[in-house]
Amino acid sequence: QVHLVESGGGSVQAGGSLRLSCAASGSILSINNMGWYRQAPGKQRELVTVITSSGGTDSADSVKGRFTISRINAMNTVYLQMNSLKPEDTAVYYCIAHLVSSAGQWGNYWGQGTQVTVSP
Repeated sequence: QVHLVESGGGSVQAGGSLRLSCAASGSILSINNMGWYRQAPGKQRELVTVITSSGGTDSADSVKGRFTISRINAMNTVYLQMNSLKPEDTAVYYCIAHLVSSAGQWGNYWGQGTQVTVSP
């Protein structure tokens, strides 16, 4: 079994900062890409940012220059530093990991989601 556990969500005023964490645990052989998606009420889930195992990153235009993704491979952990938050960043944020389990099976695994609320 593989588990992704997120932490760090909360409420903040516009212009503020939050840092999300996501730790993967369980029967993991290797993790390829890790990333963050978000889903606002009434909207589809969208990709926020992704990081490869070698540290390459890509982000949605809406968060470039404000959000930074990082990871510690030895800890199977990914972080999302969110600065200059805007009300439109309000959403449930989900961690995702593309990994191979100890059973040799590749797949995408999701965290349970953490709420981020930004007030004007």
